[in-house]
Order: sequence, then C-alpha cells, then structure tokens
Amino acid sequence: MKQLIECVPNISEGRNMDVINQVTAEIEKVEGVKLLDVDPGQTTNRTVITFVGEPEPVLEAAFRVVQRAAELIDMSQHHGAHPRQGATDVCPLIPVAGITMDEVVGLAHRLAQRIGDELQIPIFCYENAAKRPERRNLAYCRTGEYESLASRLGTDQWCPDYGPNHWDEHVAHTGATQVGARDFLVAINYNLNTTSTRRANAVAFDVREKGRPMREGGTLTGKPVKDEQGNTVMIPGTLKATKAIGWYIEDYGIAQVSMNITSIKTSPVHVCFDEVSRCAAERGLRVTGCEIVGLIPKSVLIDAGHHYLRKQRRSLGVSEEEVMKVAIKSMGLDDLKPFNPHEKVIEYLIEDHEQKKLVDLTCRGFCDETASESPAPGGGSVSAYMGALAASLGTMVANLTGGKAAYDDQWERFSEVAEQGQALKEELLHLVDEDTVAFNRIMQAFGMPKKSDAEKVARTAAIQEATRYATEVPLRTMKSSLKAFDVCKAMVEWGNPASVTDGGVGALAARSAVMGAHLNVKINASSLKDIAFRDSVLAEAADIERQAVALETEILKTVNEKISL
Repeated sequence: MKQLIECVPNISEGRNMDVINQVTAEIEKVEGVKLLDVDPGQTTNRTVITFVGEPEPVLEAAFRVVQRAAELIDMSQHHGAHPRQGATDVCPLIPVAGITMDEVVGLAHRLAQRIGDELQIPIFCYENAAKRPERRNLAYCRTGEYESLASRLGTDQWCPDYGPNHWDEHVAHTGATQVGARDFLVAINYNLNTTSTRRANAVAFDVREKGRPMREGGTLTGKPVKDEQGNTVMIPGTLKATKAIGWYIEDYGIAQVSMNITSIKTSPVHVCFDEVSRCAAERGLRVTGCEIVGLIPKSVLIDAGHHYLRKQRRSLGVSEEEVMKVAIKSMGLDDLKPFNPHEKVIEYLIEDHEQKKLVDLTCRGFCDETASESPAPGGGSVSAYMGALAASLGTMVANLTGGKAAYDDQWERFSEVAEQGQALKEELLHLVDEDTVAFNRIMQAFGMPKKSDAEKVARTAAIQEATRYATEVPLRTMKSSLKAFDVCKAMVEWGNPASVTDGGVGALAARSAVMGAHLNVKINASSLKDIAFRDSVLAEAADIERQAVALETEILKTVNEKISL
C-alpha cells in the first residue's frame, strides 16, 4: 500500500492573499504532493493549509512552506486573534494510509532538524513528536506566545529541540515553529447567539478537558486554589481530548466557542456539538450552528449523521449523501456560509476526479456507453449493476416500511436491513467499474512486448495474473449479489405488503446478476493455467448459482401468494 501523510501548516497571515499565494505556490512546485485546502482567516490573521502525498515529497513541500513564510512574514509586526509564535506557527504531520505513527514521528524529527539547521528557526516538537513530556501540549509550547519568546529563549527550560536557543534579529522576524506528529485534529467553531466573549469563554471552560481554575468560596471572583506544589487546582471540563476558548468574530458579529478536538475517537464531533449546546443552554445561550476550519475525515460526517438519524428514530440505511445532509443540518454547518462536503472531506479531495467512472454516468449515459463499439463495459459490469439494483430495491422497501407510523416500534429492525442493503449496493457499484478495470488489465497484458524469450515469459505471467483477477472480480459480484437475496427475502416476508413486488423484482435482478457474473467467471477461468485454482473457483461459482436460483424461486412464490386475487 502506498504511504500517504497529510501536512497542515498554519502560517501567521490571513489577510494578504499575495503572501498566502506565494507560500502555497511552493507546495504546488513539488511533484507528488496535492494541495487540498487553503483556509485564510481575517480576524485570526492565520491561514490553515492542507496538503497530502507520499512522505518524501511532503517533507520537501513542508520545508519550502516554512522557508517562504519566514521570508515573507515579519512576526514583529503580526497581530491576530489566534495564539501564535511563528511565521509558520505549527507544522504537524498526520498519518493517512500505509504508515504508522512511529514512522511519522521519525519524519517529523527529520523535518524539524532540517528547518532548525538550514533556516535557523527555533523548533519545538509537540504531540507525538514531543521530546519532552510537557511539550506534548501545543499550548505549553506556545506559552506567552511570540511576545514572550525573547525572554524564554536562552534558558534551559525553553531550549528548542532544534535550531538556535537565542534571540536575535533573524528570530525576531521568523519567531518559532512547532513541528508535530498527530492524529486527525478537527478544528471547529460553535456559533453563539451572543456577542459576549466572556460568556463564550464560560462555555468553553465548561467543556474543554482542562476546565477552569477552582476558586476560593466557589465564586467566580475568588482566588485560585493552589495544591501543595503551588499549582492551580483545575475543575475538569466535560469533554476529553478537547481544547477550547471563547472569542468574538467581528466578520460575523457573533461570539464563538473555538475548539480543537485532538481525538475524534474519544470525543466525536457530534458529541461535542451536543455538549456545547447543552452547556450554552444552561447559560441562557443557543448554539446556532458551527463552522469547520480546514478539512475533516469523512467518518466525522457519517458518524454524526448516523447519530442524529438514531435520535430521530430513522433508518440509517440511506445514501452517504443523505447521511451527510442530516449531519450538516443537525449541526448547522451551513449556518454562516454554504458547506460543501466535496470541498471539506479529505477522502473526496484525494480522489482522482479526472478518472471517468461508469457509476457516475446517468442511466442513459451508462446504456449509451454499453451500446457503443467499446468492449467495456460488458456483461460483468452490467451484472454488477443489476446486483446493485437488487440491493437497492430491498433497501427501498426497508426504508419505506420503517418510515411508516405503523412500524415505529420496529424502526431499528428495518434500519439494520437497510444498512445491510446500502453496504451491498456500494460494494456492487464498486464492482461495476472494477470489472472494466479487470478487462483493461488483460488488454494491457496482451499488449506487452514479446520479442525476446524474457519478454515472452513476462507477458505470459502478466496475462495469467490479469486473467486470475478478471475471474475473481465477477466471483465477488456473485457473492455480493447472493447476499442481496437476504435483503429482498426479509422485505418480502415482513416488509410493507404494498411493496412486496419491489422485493420480488429485486430477487429477479439478483438472480440475473449472479447468473451473468457466473458466465464471466467461466469464460475467464477457461484461460487459467492454474488448474487447482480454476476448478475451485468454478465449483464455488456453480454452488452460488444453485443457491440463487433456489432463493429466487422461494421469494417469487411468497410474492405471488401475497398478491394473488
């Protein structure tokens, strides 16, 4: 699997687009890196930049960002609402795929050392990359922000992990940078129906993990209580793995609770939204919505959508798009401006949108493409699509039935069936294109050179490997289509009787999908030289078809009994 990491540098400039564009242009110069998002903030005077790629290109792009920002941004002249202490304030690396956190920590240390040595910028390593326990906390690294850096540098306590430990004209210009390795961090601001920063801060202190200082007499004005070591005693907030402050955003004319969620597994975004809303309500405030800064994993919206669907006692077995709409509306992500998941979800942004997909065509477009002189899509892709339609019909019956008042007490039962159907639909839609990919692999293998003996051996091996894959793909279609019978059978037996024929048509489509895919298994397997594998696949496929025919007969019998006059 290809190794992918994400880098999210925050530069201390959010107003001058010429400076921002010059910095981000450095990223686009590095081959193998994809710039995903540039999110400037006027009031914070800060821009969050996000890019992904394989480790080495990302490290190079990250270095260039820090270098260019240090040249263009004078920290001695910087002012903004967000805490900061460097031209590039933070530069975290985040594992995305095929790489461990330990490996990313090693990469962060390499990057930090290069910046410190070559650019002479003080570097503090934080979160998983921290070299001192207390520096895991980013807020600790930024103690006193840029304004206290001159007094901190030169001491043992604040000796940077890399770079100079002294204050000079160069460091006065660049400030210090925090380089880290962390999991996905979600930055989210909750919009309040108030302009009061004090009240927003009160809510922030209610929820953030650190909480607020305990005060003598339990009053807001009492002196902070100290422990035996002289440290302030804190009253923890209600949300683990969160950091939050309150602020006023002049652009919007409202106060916000600004939160960083450092572990969405510990405190999912929807849990945080509900808790901030609860605490705000206890203080006479209302959360009108929220805004996400930067990018998020798709799971954030899917988990939130499922959460609010459950609260509404509605089926979770709806399309990904519908789930996201529920999440967006439930948390008011479009309160201040439109929210487009395809601009905010990292998985969508790293997809290859230039690659044409059959499943993205219209119904007519798919038929026209099938009818063209091109050999693909062929029977394998059409079989997979019939299987997807079979799962969709069963899912439709589950959602229609579970959405009726008469079935309110059984909504979870129908939701489970609909979720099963949705998963099968997605798998089979994937196989629509995968069958064409498999066919193209065979064509590419046949097109390999065959002049020398070595070329002939390589070509034969490639053809066999591609043919094996082209046999496995329709077998997967058969297996998934067979599972679609379970969805259709359940809905024919105990779904809304008015929709029983939909389940029946689903069974017909599933049978056709299985039999059509079986034909592709047989024709591709006939060219395999691995006899043991070929015979095993053919036996398994024949058994699946026998099961499919029997299930179709059983389901249609039930359908006809229910609709008989």
